[in-house]
Amino acid sequence: MLSVALRTLRTRWATFAGSFVALSLGVALLAVTGLTLASSLDAPDREPERFAAAPVVVRGQDTLRVPTPVGDRTHELARPRAVPAGTVAELERLGRVVADRSFPVRAEGGPGDLVGHPWSTAAFAPYAIDTGRAPRTAGEVVVTGGWAAPGERLRTDRGAVRVVGTVPDRGFENAVFYTDAEAARLSPVSLQLTVDADASTVRDVVRAGPGVRVLTGDDRRLADADPDRDREALTAMNAMFGTAGGVTAFVSVFVVASTFAFTVAQRRREFGLLRTAGATPGQLRALVVAEALGVGVLASAAGCVLGAWGAPHLAARVVDSGLAPAWFTIGDHTWPYHTAFWTGLLVALCGVLAASWRAGRTAPTQALREASVDTGAMTRGRWLFGGGLLLTALVTLGIALAGDPGGLLHRKTYVSRPMLLITAVAMLAPVVVGPLSRLLALLPARLPGATGLLVRENAAAGVRRTAAVAAPVLVTVALAGSLLGATATLDRAEAAETRERTAAPFVVTAAGGAGLDARAVDRLRSVPGAVVSPTASGAVYVLEEGTALIRSDARAVADPKALAATARLPLTEGRTTDLDDASIIVNGEWERHSVGQSVRVWLGDGTRRTLRIAAVMATGTGGNGVYVTRANAPGAPVDRVDVALAPGADAGSVAAGLREAVGTTGGRVSSRDEWVAAASPGTNSTTRAGLLLVLGIALLYTGISLVNTMVMATADRGRELAVLRLAGATRWQVLRLVGAESLLVVAVGALLGLVVAGLNLAGMWGALGLLSVDTTIELPWAALGGVAASCAVLAVTASVVPAWLATRRRAVELAGTRE
Repeated sequence: MLSVALRTLRTRWATFAGSFVALSLGVALLAVTGLTLASSLDAPDREPERFAAAPVVVRGQDTLRVPTPVGDRTHELARPRAVPAGTVAELERLGRVVADRSFPVRAEGGPGDLVGHPWSTAAFAPYAIDTGRAPRTAGEVVVTGGWAAPGERLRTDRGAVRVVGTVPDRGFENAVFYTDAEAARLSPVSLQLTVDADASTVRDVVRAGPGVRVLTGDDRRLADADPDRDREALTAMNAMFGTAGGVTAFVSVFVVASTFAFTVAQRRREFGLLRTAGATPGQLRALVVAEALGVGVLASAAGCVLGAWGAPHLAARVVDSGLAPAWFTIGDHTWPYHTAFWTGLLVALCGVLAASWRAGRTAPTQALREASVDTGAMTRGRWLFGGGLLLTALVTLGIALAGDPGGLLHRKTYVSRPMLLITAVAMLAPVVVGPLSRLLALLPARLPGATGLLVRENAAAGVRRTAAVAAPVLVTVALAGSLLGATATLDRAEAAETRERTAAPFVVTAAGGAGLDARAVDRLRSVPGAVVSPTASGAVYVLEEGTALIRSDARAVADPKALAATARLPLTEGRTTDLDDASIIVNGEWERHSVGQSVRVWLGDGTRRTLRIAAVMATGTGGNGVYVTRANAPGAPVDRVDVALAPGADAGSVAAGLREAVGTTGGRVSSRDEWVAAASPGTNSTTRAGLLLVLGIALLYTGISLVNTMVMATADRGRELAVLRLAGATRWQVLRLVGAESLLVVAVGALLGLVVAGLNLAGMWGALGLLSVDTTIELPWAALGGVAASCAVLAVTASVVPAWLATRRRAVELAGTRE
């Protein structure tokens, strides 16, 4: 049988070309994924930036550490603490101490991410004067880069200043350096400092300070702004490529399995002749498996070579797109190639198992069949697995809705869940493709002429062919609808939540991440007709189930009554006005979420408090957070002020007064609609890139499978097309018939994919409803139309071209040919 398999591969190379290309591309993507993951796991920690030349950095407590029965649980503090004054005094006896201060600066004509520092910290980067001199007085600054030159006067939210010098841009920040005294005035709190002393001596001094850390060597990078940004970028990139790898494996198995199944269905007569010649069912199964093994070995080897070539190019692309750190490259690893090769071979063998079993069941009488009508397309195994998968998808959806509806909103869930339903519907497709084809062709069949009638009957009679062509269309449309629809539905739901919570007609926000100072808030309060509710961003931490330390974003409220007038919190229990310094408003995700219960929490600076639950909000999409008073958010600056109108107040006059009140601080006054549009989170760039990568893979495989299946199907219909020619059909009528059949089959696959996407999004809509979010399902009609149109173009081209080539021969010759 091995020699027969080799001859089959040689003579039927066009039949297996689609499987070879699909599998080799799948292996290449798996190799790229493995190489990316391996390279990111071996990625070095980022080197210190601002403190690369600093001897020792002492940082105040920035980590919350909570002991539990299974070990300490830690979380980064939202409001790190300053180094204790007593510790600073002792350090000053050891050597020179320089306090580091970082604060946002907004300057006309300057970069949007300007940050201010004291000049004495410039030497630790190290920065050196490029032009001009160092600042000497409060109104003088030194800037990085070339966006301002010495002698220029700048208007900033910190006051007017004059540039007296510049330093070269080191690539990690856009800085403005003030004198030490002026920086201390603008940012009184210093969270970290440098000490010119022996590290071991410094550790002895700070040992008594709770949570104070001494940073030396590479650990000095932890004193930089956002020190984990590279690691977070790599983690997001790993998640993206991991998802792409999973989809690649799924679609590869899907395409290879459907291709081999259709190939076996086409070769019924061939297998019948082999059975007549004495071949046993086991030998036929061995033949099909050997063919798959040959394709798998060659395709996996080609995929590894393609992956080795493509991985560096893809790495450069993700770096250019900002999805990976600038230094990221593909390392020298071998295990990804082994994983990709053997996975590809396993995919080929798994994809052919069902087909080999069907080949073994071929009876000798199949060699005598002349009819092209498919019978027995739904075997008991197909009923069992398809029905079982459909039942599993529905039951797990019901369990998730009953137990954890919020889990259905997670990216991993809405990316993986459609695959189960897609497989189930594809396996059960032969049950519905016949009736669905007749339904879609009902109107064309009643038009004058026989084309519509023939299209309907051919599609309904060739169930296996119709299902095989419709399957890849089903995969792509279902994935596009499910993934893009899920993100659009979530974006719409989150925007609806934001709009519902915002009752104030105006919202004032601080510029550039800075807070509004007390004077600005007082000016806002003094605006005639304005009812203001200043709030600050914060966080609280709670230990749930005794082992999980959970962070919740918090809004710190100055006046609960003003909050009730400017916001509509989605409360399920309690009242907003019951909030006070000894209480908290939580959401339904908390382990304790009943009014009157007490919860032990840690505030943003690590202070432990026990607070009473004053009210409970609905869970929503997960962005409701918690509410506390300003007393429970120490050090958090006001960054948002909601403004309602007093009775009889004029909206235009109030808006003008608000703009005048914040005009010198760089604050922004937005209407409710503007604020909702700006605050709605939307889909981040990494998630969007991951979804596009997944859909690109699906569309690529759709094209391969469609072209391969249509070429095979059309080539197998040579005698059928010849009979049509002998019956009087012209060549162009035959080609129109073939093209119309292709469009009908694509429509069947697109409709099934739309049903799958609708079911998946209906589950998400049900979860949102259980979480008290009133929203609608968002189907990406433009994307679905584009995907369906692409599939239609490929299907028509891949069917009409072989039919055109076949009809170039005389109809009598074609009618007399044998397979």
